Amino acid sequence: MSDALIWSPLQIGPVTVRNRIVFSAHLTNYASDGLPSEQHAAYYAARAAGGAGLIITEEHSTHPTDWPYEKLIHGFHPEVVPGYRRITEAVHRHRVPIFAQINHNGGQASSMYSRLPVWAPSPVADPLFREVPKAVTTAEIAEIVESYGLVAAHCAEGGFDGVELQCSHSSIVRGFLSPATNHRSDGYGGALEHRARILLEIVAEVRRVIGPDLALGVRLCGDELIEGGTTIDEAVRVARMVEATGQVDYINTSIGVATASLFMIEASMHIPPGYSMFIPSAIREAVDLPVVGVGRFKDPLQAERALSEGQCDLVGVVRGQIADPEFVAKARSGFTDDTRLCLSCNQECVGRMGLNRWLGCIENPATGREALGVGRARPVRIGRRVLVVGAGPAGLQAAIAAARNGHHVTVVERSPVAGGQVRLAATVPNRAEFGDLIRNQLNECGRLGVQIEYGVDATADEVRRRDADTVVVATGSTPSRPWWAPAEAEWIVDVRDVLEGAVHPTRSVLVLDELGFHHATSVAELLADRGCSVEVVSPGMVVGQDLGVTLDLENWWIRAGSKGITQTTELVPMGVDGHTVTFQHHPTGTEQTRSPDWMVLAVPSSPADGLYHELRAAGVHVHRIGDALAPRRAHAAVIDGERVGSGIPAASGVLAGR
Repeated sequence: MSDALIWSPLQIGPVTVRNRIVFSAHLTNYASDGLPSEQHAAYYAARAAGGAGLIITEEHSTHPTDWPYEKLIHGFHPEVVPGYRRITEAVHRHRVPIFAQINHNGGQASSMYSRLPVWAPSPVADPLFREVPKAVTTAEIAEIVESYGLVAAHCAEGGFDGVELQCSHSSIVRGFLSPATNHRSDGYGGALEHRARILLEIVAEVRRVIGPDLALGVRLCGDELIEGGTTIDEAVRVARMVEATGQVDYINTSIGVATASLFMIEASMHIPPGYSMFIPSAIREAVDLPVVGVGRFKDPLQAERALSEGQCDLVGVVRGQIADPEFVAKARSGFTDDTRLCLSCNQECVGRMGLNRWLGCIENPATGREALGVGRARPVRIGRRVLVVGAGPAGLQAAIAAARNGHHVTVVERSPVAGGQVRLAATVPNRAEFGDLIRNQLNECGRLGVQIEYGVDATADEVRRRDADTVVVATGSTPSRPWWAPAEAEWIVDVRDVLEGAVHPTRSVLVLDELGFHHATSVAELLADRGCSVEVVSPGMVVGQDLGVTLDLENWWIRAGSKGITQTTELVPMGVDGHTVTFQHHPTGTEQTRSPDWMVLAVPSSPADGLYHELRAAGVHVHRIGDALAPRRAHAAVIDGERVGSGIPAASGVLAGR
């Protein structure tokens, strides 16, 4: 790809970018008391060092009435300027320009933090926050416009190379542009030209403040995906209005509304890459300004295709660079196989944000902790001989972390392939990308010289025979049988039995979801695709309730409906009689029964920790990680592996010569 368009420079107003990959704006929850933090600087600097052509920060609030989530940067306070300078100086050290995105979320917010009424063009409650906003007066509109200018001035003083106006998926400007949320009858409502008036006034005010030496961009929503909302035809007209001002240097794009159709903005692996490129493509045909396209780009070849086909001028790659800060540098150097590809699982990036936690990454423990040096090599003088038992995500990450510091690492795995439960999870419909977690780890192990031996039954005797200085047990977990399910009921099986091919359920299948994640829904889809009649029951209020956090729930409902999968909630299994399962209905205490041909259990598993306890009793220096410590999800396994592997100390002379 040495001559690819992706590596060519581009002029964005007064700013030249050296390649076409943009680290687009996204929330991080790194702010502290409304101010940018050291973590912001380290996080953006890592992506600049990794070769991004342009970085655009997360949004900075422009007004005290806008405080939709706790850890938001309050750009209207002058105290933000020193933090801005730390960020821009850290990024500029790598000769990368950085823009600040500024925004007022409008009615897509809550008064929880501000204790002030939410402002919006009309008193239309957002479906997520459910709070009726105050319709702003013309005087308050003028105040909003002025506040954008104030924050833009702070950004200029803080050393940013440009400003982006967030007018897309969560913005008071989007609220004015959309006929679904703008019901005004004054000069800011009605015809599109009137609804766009506040945007054009903000553009004029920000350009007046920042002058000609900083770039100015506008991010527009091309299709809100809601009833009566903005569609691509109106978005194109707005883009033309923006260009006609002569004051804007580029247009960024988006799809969906951040609270009504968020699952299409931060799409999971069930949505194909490039799914929203019809938006930048249509806008690019209508304007001469550079246009940024976004839409789950996870490798540079996808980005290059969008550029070469003329769909956009720059490509936003967010989660790809969250997972691997060196995404661009590796692609530019031809080391694409070494790229830690994003899984689009949304578990630790989007999911953590939804839980009001700082942004992380399921496969990169350093994301969100760059300022603390997590994931950084700390070479030891004398390396230990480290034996890792188990080649799942926990064991492989422990091997990576230990080898990174100079230890001599061997991984032994009972199976003929690596991956553990991740390998199984990747075999179900539309979840193959999850397997990239193991692919990425194996590539890193190979680069670091980790030896992996397959088909090894690591008994306590075998481990002692190998005489390692440190042993890490990552033997995972085993399915557990609930108290109410008799052992002789062979038609009651575990999810893993199905995915491993040990059993082949047919006819009617009842899937029990006690985990609230992909386990039950994935096997339900798999069996429905095989022709089974499937019902999923859960003691919870929603089947797969945690899929809401990763933005998979809406599409699960759509697919379940199309495949005829029935969902029943608030049922607790109480016992089995023959082929009949008795449930208690939570709210009423009444009994219900089901008599399926098969029942598949997605229930908590048990740690496979026997080897650990045996070795510990024998005096072996041993750690346990991942599910062998406590059955959890893949991100916890990776974090365990990183913590234990990176914490192994140097060997003493005695150990080294033993």
